[in-house]
Amino acid sequence: MTLGRTLLIAVAAVVVVAVGAFAWIAFGPGPMDFAHGRRVELTAYAGPSPTGVPADFTSTDPVARGQYLARAADCQACHTARGGKPFAGGLAFKLPFGVIYSSNITRDRDTGIGAWTDPQFLAAVHRGVDDQGVRLYPAMPYAAFSYMTDADALAIKAYLFSLPPVHQATPDNTLVFPFNQRRLMVVWDWLFNRDHRFRPDLDRSPEWNRGAYLSEAMAHCGDCHTPRNLLQALDNRQKYAGAVAAGWRAFNITSDRLTGVGGWSDAELAQYLSQGHTPGRGAAAGPMAEAVDLSLRYLTPSDVKALVTYVRTAPPIATPSQPPPVPGPAPASHREKVAASFDPLGKQIFEGVCASCHSWTGQGSLTPLATLNGSRAVNDPTATNVAQVVISGANRRTVDGLAVMPAFGRSYSDAEIAAVANYVTARFGAKPSSVTAKQVEALRNAAS
Repeated sequence: MTLGRTLLIAVAAVVVVAVGAFAWIAFGPGPMDFAHGRRVELTAYAGPSPTGVPADFTSTDPVARGQYLARAADCQACHTARGGKPFAGGLAFKLPFGVIYSSNITRDRDTGIGAWTDPQFLAAVHRGVDDQGVRLYPAMPYAAFSYMTDADALAIKAYLFSLPPVHQATPDNTLVFPFNQRRLMVVWDWLFNRDHRFRPDLDRSPEWNRGAYLSEAMAHCGDCHTPRNLLQALDNRQKYAGAVAAGWRAFNITSDRLTGVGGWSDAELAQYLSQGHTPGRGAAAGPMAEAVDLSLRYLTPSDVKALVTYVRTAPPIATPSQPPPVPGPAPASHREKVAASFDPLGKQIFEGVCASCHSWTGQGSLTPLATLNGSRAVNDPTATNVAQVVISGANRRTVDGLAVMPAFGRSYSDAEIAAVANYVTARFGAKPSSVTAKQVEALRNAAS
């Protein structure tokens, strides 16, 4: 075989592999394809509508119904800057290739959406195109919202227009080339946004279909809990298997019994979604706590139950890097060595500022939300969320009032935060972490 022929075959093989890899990424399954059911258009579905507000939402006020749907879609979380006015935008999304800021969606005519028509609003929600025809970035989860019905999207618009306008310009994005070329989003949209409205599954129950609509078209759970492919679209072959977003770990919520939520009861899942805490399972923090406090806790009991029903059916995917949590309390004695090489600095910090609330056993002494035992975060060998909670704190509104975990990011160095995070995982988790000061610095920079 000649050298030229050999090179030609090699090049052809590389091309075939590249095309196959691209096709694997670009034409993967949709978010509900795992169900393998017979899906039909809403107009052809004979069961109760899975869209709109649920039957146990009793208000007939159109604005109240729009507010319910806006909460279900968790609009406020992304469109409100830290310490800013609701829906006025300016929240920074820190990406590997720059920063994107969320837009002002109040009815201010100059800096918000007050001049937008209904078709323009629908184009933004469903296709990621603003009132000037400019492409949005998928930090706005329009690939999920494309499943939302026109009626529900316009109900959300009506609610937003009922609120006071806020005159606040959105900061300019700081993306590097070529990611700052919005026109390239045409290709991404063609590949990953099918722009189809929700289609119920005839082979599933009405409750499952309602849960699917809530999870996929509204709450966009997959945007945090599903890993992304090389083109930053959701990899639904790993649906709900867990991912890291904005510097926080969103854990596996598949039906895997050891590393997902397959071992949770329906009641435990429902309580976690509606309250952000379940005894023996830990408390929500970071973006998940925000989702509970601004969105999920407002869902009616029937919607929470539907969401649980749907999530339960996600195929089990094991994540061996995340060991099952250690459920029981740690030793009560603070003198017991928890790891052969734990950093004494971490123990010193824990004793000085943490033990009074979390106790040496890990059983919260002031509030159940302070209990560390059983928490996925404490059992994560990367200590990602443990370090983030130490940095940012966690203020939660619960059924019993306000629970406050102070932010220590300004009080302690990266090395000190790394030390206490490693001590916490060693004492209360299944496997000690070895997070470094450099990794803590990266976590600080990644968080929005």
